[in-house]
Amino acid sequence: MSTAFVFPGQGAQTIGMGQDLAQAYPAARAVFEEVDDALGEKLSALIWDGDIAELTLTQNAQPALMATSIAAMRALEAEGIDVTRAAFVAGHSLGEYSALCAAGVFTLADTARLLRTRGQAMQTAVPVGQGAMAAILGLGAEDVTALAAEAAGDDICELANENDPTQNVISGSKAAVERAIDMAKAKGAKRALPLPVSAPFHCALMQPAADAMARALADVQINAPAVPLVANVTAEAVSAADPIAQLLVDQVTGRVRWRSSVEWMVGQGVTEFWEIGAGKALSGMIRRIHKESVLRNVGVEADVKAAVEG
Repeated sequence: MSTAFVFPGQGAQTIGMGQDLAQAYPAARAVFEEVDDALGEKLSALIWDGDIAELTLTQNAQPALMATSIAAMRALEAEGIDVTRAAFVAGHSLGEYSALCAAGVFTLADTARLLRTRGQAMQTAVPVGQGAMAAILGLGAEDVTALAAEAAGDDICELANENDPTQNVISGSKAAVERAIDMAKAKGAKRALPLPVSAPFHCALMQPAADAMARALADVQINAPAVPLVANVTAEAVSAADPIAQLLVDQVTGRVRWRSSVEWMVGQGVTEFWEIGAGKALSGMIRRIHKESVLRNVGVEADVKAAVEG
Protein backbone atom coordinates (compact mmCIF):
# COMPACT_ATOMS: atom_id res chain seq x y z
CA MET A 1 0.00 0.00 0.00
CA SER A 2 1.53 3.31 -1.16
CA THR A 3 0.80 6.39 0.96
CA ALA A 4 0.79 10.15 0.37
CA PHE A 5 0.91 12.74 3.15
CA VAL A 6 -1.22 15.79 2.27
CA PHE A 7 -1.45 19.12 4.08
CA PRO A 8 -4.50 21.42 4.29
CA GLY A 9 -4.84 25.00 3.15
CA GLN A 10 -6.53 28.15 4.37
CA GLY A 11 -10.05 27.73 5.74
CA ALA A 12 -9.20 24.79 8.01
CA GLN A 13 -8.21 27.02 10.94
CA THR A 14 -9.98 26.72 14.30
CA ILE A 15 -9.23 28.11 17.75
CA GLY A 16 -7.45 25.43 19.78
CA MET A 17 -6.00 23.49 16.88
CA GLY A 18 -2.83 21.64 17.74
CA GLN A 19 -3.07 22.34 21.47
CA ASP A 20 -3.62 18.74 22.58
CA LEU A 21 -0.67 17.68 20.41
CA ALA A 22 1.52 20.28 22.13
CA GLN A 23 0.38 19.04 25.53
CA ALA A 24 1.02 15.39 24.68
CA TYR A 25 4.26 15.66 22.69
CA PRO A 26 7.24 17.88 23.58
CA ALA A 27 8.33 17.84 19.93
CA ALA A 28 4.94 19.25 18.88
CA ARG A 29 5.10 21.98 21.54
CA ALA A 30 8.58 22.87 20.28
CA VAL A 31 7.10 23.55 16.83
CA PHE A 32 4.80 26.26 18.18
CA GLU A 33 7.60 27.73 20.28
CA GLU A 34 9.93 27.90 17.28
CA VAL A 35 7.26 29.53 15.11
CA ASP A 36 6.62 32.09 17.87
CA ASP A 37 10.34 32.85 17.98
CA ALA A 38 10.65 33.09 14.19
CA LEU A 39 7.77 35.58 13.96
CA GLY A 40 8.68 37.49 17.11
CA GLU A 41 5.19 37.12 18.58
CA LYS A 42 3.01 34.62 20.45
CA LEU A 43 1.11 33.20 17.48
CA SER A 44 0.47 30.11 19.63
CA ALA A 45 -1.58 32.21 22.06
CA LEU A 46 -3.76 33.40 19.18
CA ILE A 47 -4.14 29.85 17.87
CA TRP A 48 -5.16 28.38 21.22
CA ASP A 49 -6.96 31.19 23.02
CA GLY A 50 -7.50 34.00 20.54
CA ASP A 51 -10.29 35.39 18.39
CA ILE A 52 -11.24 33.40 15.30
CA ALA A 53 -11.58 36.57 13.20
CA GLU A 54 -7.98 37.52 13.99
CA LEU A 55 -6.74 33.98 13.40
CA THR A 56 -8.52 33.95 10.03
CA LEU A 57 -6.57 36.97 8.79
CA THR A 58 -4.43 35.62 5.97
CA GLN A 59 -1.13 36.68 7.54
CA ASN A 60 -2.02 34.70 10.70
CA ALA A 61 -3.91 31.74 9.27
CA GLN A 62 -1.12 30.70 6.93
CA PRO A 63 1.72 30.25 9.47
CA ALA A 64 -0.77 28.96 12.07
CA LEU A 65 -2.05 26.16 9.86
CA MET A 66 1.50 25.25 8.87
CA ALA A 67 2.55 25.10 12.54
CA THR A 68 -0.36 22.80 13.33
CA SER A 69 0.49 20.49 10.44
CA ILE A 70 4.16 20.28 11.39
CA ALA A 71 3.24 19.70 15.05
CA ALA A 72 1.13 16.73 13.92
CA MET A 73 4.06 15.52 11.81
CA ARG A 74 6.42 15.79 14.81
CA ALA A 75 3.95 13.83 16.93
CA LEU A 76 3.93 11.07 14.33
CA GLU A 77 7.72 11.11 14.28
CA ALA A 78 7.77 10.75 18.06
CA GLU A 79 5.76 7.57 17.57
CA GLY A 80 8.13 6.23 14.91
CA ILE A 81 6.35 7.37 11.73
CA ASP A 82 8.34 9.88 9.68
CA VAL A 83 7.83 11.56 6.34
CA THR A 84 9.71 8.83 4.47
CA ARG A 85 6.72 6.58 5.16
CA ALA A 86 5.08 8.49 2.30
CA ALA A 87 5.71 8.01 -1.39
CA PHE A 88 4.76 11.67 -2.01
CA VAL A 89 3.85 14.82 -0.14
CA ALA A 90 1.46 17.49 -1.39
CA GLY A 91 -0.44 20.45 0.03
CA HIS A 92 -3.34 22.66 -0.99
CA SER A 93 -2.09 26.22 -1.63
CA LEU A 94 -0.36 27.26 1.64
CA GLY A 95 -0.35 23.55 2.51
CA GLU A 96 2.36 23.15 -0.11
CA TYR A 97 4.67 25.03 2.26
CA SER A 98 3.74 22.63 5.08
CA ALA A 99 4.54 19.72 2.78
CA LEU A 100 7.90 21.25 1.86
CA CYS A 101 8.75 21.89 5.52
CA ALA A 102 7.80 18.31 6.43
CA ALA A 103 10.04 17.05 3.62
CA GLY A 104 13.01 19.10 4.83
CA VAL A 105 13.08 21.60 1.96
CA PHE A 106 12.76 24.60 4.32
CA THR A 107 13.54 24.94 7.99
CA LEU A 108 10.54 25.48 10.23
CA ALA A 109 11.61 29.05 11.01
CA ASP A 110 12.06 29.92 7.34
CA THR A 111 8.68 28.38 6.50
CA ALA A 112 6.95 30.49 9.16
CA ARG A 113 8.59 33.67 7.91
CA LEU A 114 7.84 32.85 4.27
CA LEU A 115 4.17 32.29 5.08
CA ARG A 116 3.94 35.51 7.06
CA THR A 117 5.38 37.33 4.03
CA ARG A 118 3.07 35.41 1.68
CA GLY A 119 -0.01 36.17 3.76
CA GLN A 120 0.77 39.86 4.02
CA ALA A 121 1.64 40.14 0.33
CA MET A 122 -1.51 38.33 -0.80
CA GLN A 123 -3.66 40.46 1.49
CA THR A 124 -2.27 43.75 0.18
CA ALA A 125 -1.94 42.86 -3.52
CA VAL A 126 -5.50 43.97 -4.26
CA PRO A 127 -7.41 46.73 -2.42
CA VAL A 128 -10.16 45.38 -0.17
CA GLY A 129 -13.45 45.09 -2.04
CA GLN A 130 -11.97 44.99 -5.53
CA GLY A 131 -11.51 41.23 -5.77
CA ALA A 132 -13.64 38.16 -5.10
CA MET A 133 -13.74 34.38 -5.31
CA ALA A 134 -16.63 31.95 -5.84
CA ALA A 135 -17.16 28.20 -5.75
CA ILE A 136 -18.86 26.77 -8.81
CA LEU A 137 -20.55 23.45 -8.01
CA GLY A 138 -21.56 20.87 -10.55
CA LEU A 139 -19.42 21.94 -13.52
CA GLY A 140 -16.11 20.45 -14.63
CA ALA A 141 -12.87 22.39 -14.78
CA GLU A 142 -13.03 22.96 -18.55
CA ASP A 143 -16.56 24.35 -18.34
CA VAL A 144 -15.62 26.61 -15.42
CA THR A 145 -12.57 27.85 -17.32
CA ALA A 146 -14.86 28.79 -20.23
CA LEU A 147 -17.38 30.41 -17.88
CA ALA A 148 -14.66 32.51 -16.25
CA ALA A 149 -13.29 33.63 -19.61
CA GLU A 150 -16.75 34.65 -20.82
CA ALA A 151 -17.50 36.54 -17.60
CA ALA A 152 -14.16 38.33 -17.52
CA GLY A 153 -14.75 40.85 -20.28
CA ASP A 154 -12.13 43.54 -19.73
CA ASP A 155 -11.60 42.36 -16.15
CA ILE A 156 -9.83 39.36 -14.61
CA CYS A 157 -11.72 36.13 -13.90
CA GLU A 158 -9.89 32.79 -13.83
CA LEU A 159 -10.16 29.22 -12.60
CA ALA A 160 -8.19 29.34 -9.34
CA ASN A 161 -8.74 26.00 -7.62
CA GLU A 162 -9.52 22.72 -9.35
CA ASN A 163 -10.61 20.99 -6.14
CA ASP A 164 -12.58 17.91 -7.15
CA PRO A 165 -14.97 16.79 -9.92
CA THR A 166 -17.88 18.69 -8.38
CA GLN A 167 -16.17 21.83 -7.07
CA ASN A 168 -14.05 24.42 -8.83
CA VAL A 169 -13.23 27.92 -7.61
CA ILE A 170 -12.91 31.10 -9.65
CA SER A 171 -11.04 34.24 -8.67
CA GLY A 172 -10.65 37.74 -10.03
CA SER A 173 -12.16 41.21 -10.18
CA LYS A 174 -15.28 41.52 -8.06
CA ALA A 175 -17.49 42.59 -10.97
CA ALA A 176 -16.30 39.72 -13.18
CA VAL A 177 -16.78 37.10 -10.47
CA GLU A 178 -20.29 38.44 -9.83
CA ARG A 179 -21.05 38.15 -13.54
CA ALA A 180 -19.82 34.55 -13.50
CA ILE A 181 -22.06 33.75 -10.52
CA ASP A 182 -25.06 35.18 -12.38
CA MET A 183 -24.20 33.19 -15.53
CA ALA A 184 -23.33 29.90 -13.86
CA LYS A 185 -26.83 28.42 -13.50
CA ALA A 186 -27.56 28.90 -17.21
CA LYS A 187 -24.28 27.10 -17.97
CA GLY A 188 -25.41 24.04 -16.01
CA ALA A 189 -23.94 24.70 -12.56
CA LYS A 190 -25.87 23.39 -9.58
CA ARG A 191 -24.80 26.33 -7.43
CA ALA A 192 -22.44 29.29 -7.50
CA LEU A 193 -21.41 30.60 -4.09
CA PRO A 194 -19.34 33.70 -3.28
CA LEU A 195 -16.58 32.78 -0.83
CA PRO A 196 -15.85 34.74 2.37
CA VAL A 197 -12.24 35.57 1.47
CA SER A 198 -10.33 38.79 1.88
CA ALA A 199 -8.54 38.74 -1.49
CA PRO A 200 -8.76 37.08 -4.94
CA PHE A 201 -6.14 34.34 -4.54
CA HIS A 202 -4.55 32.34 -7.37
CA CYS A 203 -5.25 34.69 -10.25
CA ALA A 204 -3.34 37.32 -12.20
CA LEU A 205 -4.32 40.05 -9.72
CA MET A 206 -1.88 38.42 -7.27
CA GLN A 207 1.18 39.33 -9.36
CA PRO A 208 2.49 41.81 -6.73
CA ALA A 209 2.41 38.99 -4.18
CA ALA A 210 4.21 36.67 -6.60
CA ASP A 211 6.94 39.29 -6.98
CA ALA A 212 7.24 39.57 -3.18
CA MET A 213 7.58 35.80 -2.86
CA ALA A 214 10.28 35.69 -5.54
CA ARG A 215 12.31 38.13 -3.43
CA ALA A 216 11.66 36.25 -0.19
CA LEU A 217 12.50 32.83 -1.65
CA ALA A 218 15.78 34.15 -3.03
CA ASP A 219 16.95 34.67 0.54
CA VAL A 220 16.30 31.19 2.01
CA GLN A 221 18.09 27.86 1.81
CA ILE A 222 16.18 25.38 -0.37
CA ASN A 223 17.03 21.69 0.00
CA ALA A 224 15.99 18.72 -2.10
CA PRO A 225 12.86 17.13 -0.61
CA ALA A 226 13.30 13.90 1.32
CA VAL A 227 10.08 12.75 -0.38
CA PRO A 228 8.95 13.99 -3.82
CA LEU A 229 6.52 16.92 -3.77
CA VAL A 230 3.51 16.87 -6.10
CA ALA A 231 3.35 20.56 -7.02
CA ASN A 232 0.10 22.53 -7.19
CA VAL A 233 0.78 24.18 -10.53
CA THR A 234 2.03 21.11 -12.43
CA ALA A 235 0.24 18.21 -10.68
CA GLU A 236 3.47 16.21 -11.04
CA ALA A 237 6.30 15.30 -8.68
CA VAL A 238 9.49 17.27 -8.18
CA SER A 239 12.47 15.69 -6.42
CA ALA A 240 15.17 18.37 -6.84
CA ALA A 241 15.66 21.69 -5.09
CA ASP A 242 16.18 23.82 -8.21
CA PRO A 243 12.57 24.13 -9.48
CA ILE A 244 10.91 24.70 -6.12
CA ALA A 245 11.26 28.48 -5.80
CA GLN A 246 9.79 29.09 -9.25
CA LEU A 247 6.96 26.63 -8.61
CA LEU A 248 6.04 28.53 -5.45
CA VAL A 249 6.19 31.89 -7.24
CA ASP A 250 3.98 30.53 -10.03
CA GLN A 251 1.57 29.11 -7.45
CA VAL A 252 0.63 32.60 -6.19
CA THR A 253 -1.03 33.55 -9.48
CA GLY A 254 -1.52 30.02 -10.84
CA ARG A 255 -4.17 27.35 -10.49
CA VAL A 256 -4.18 24.92 -7.57
CA ARG A 257 -4.57 21.69 -9.53
CA TRP A 258 -5.67 19.55 -6.61
CA ARG A 259 -7.92 17.12 -8.49
CA SER A 260 -5.20 16.54 -11.07
CA SER A 261 -2.60 16.09 -8.30
CA VAL A 262 -4.66 13.42 -6.57
CA GLU A 263 -5.36 11.65 -9.86
CA TRP A 264 -1.65 11.72 -10.69
CA MET A 265 -0.74 10.20 -7.32
CA VAL A 266 -3.38 7.49 -7.71
CA GLY A 267 -1.92 6.80 -11.14
CA GLN A 268 1.47 6.32 -9.48
CA GLY A 269 0.02 3.67 -7.17
CA VAL A 270 -0.99 5.72 -4.12
CA THR A 271 -3.87 3.99 -2.36
CA GLU A 272 -3.85 5.79 1.01
CA PHE A 273 -3.87 9.50 1.86
CA TRP A 274 -3.03 10.89 5.30
CA GLU A 275 -4.28 14.45 5.87
CA ILE A 276 -1.80 15.98 8.30
CA GLY A 277 -3.11 18.95 10.29
CA ALA A 278 -6.35 20.78 10.95
CA GLY A 279 -9.70 19.74 9.53
CA LYS A 280 -10.82 17.19 6.98
CA ALA A 281 -11.40 19.30 3.86
CA LEU A 282 -8.81 17.53 1.72
CA SER A 283 -10.16 14.12 2.70
CA GLY A 284 -13.59 15.16 1.45
CA MET A 285 -12.12 16.28 -1.86
CA ILE A 286 -10.08 13.09 -2.24
CA ARG A 287 -13.16 10.97 -1.52
CA ARG A 288 -14.97 12.72 -4.39
CA ILE A 289 -11.96 12.35 -6.70
CA HIS A 290 -11.21 8.68 -6.00
CA LYS A 291 -13.68 7.00 -3.68
CA GLU A 292 -11.58 3.82 -3.39
CA SER A 293 -8.73 5.64 -1.64
CA VAL A 294 -8.11 4.91 2.04
CA LEU A 295 -8.21 8.13 4.07
CA ARG A 296 -6.71 8.94 7.46
CA ASN A 297 -6.78 12.23 9.33
CA VAL A 298 -3.96 13.19 11.73
CA GLY A 299 -4.87 16.38 13.53
CA VAL A 300 -5.28 15.52 17.22
CA GLU A 301 -3.57 13.22 19.70
CA ALA A 302 -6.14 10.44 19.25
CA ASP A 303 -5.46 10.46 15.50
CA VAL A 304 -1.74 9.95 16.11
CA LYS A 305 -2.42 7.02 18.41
CA ALA A 306 -4.81 5.51 15.85
CA ALA A 307 -2.23 5.91 13.09
CA VAL A 308 0.38 4.09 15.15
CA GLU A 309 -2.00 1.29 16.02
CA GLY A 310 -3.07 1.06 12.38
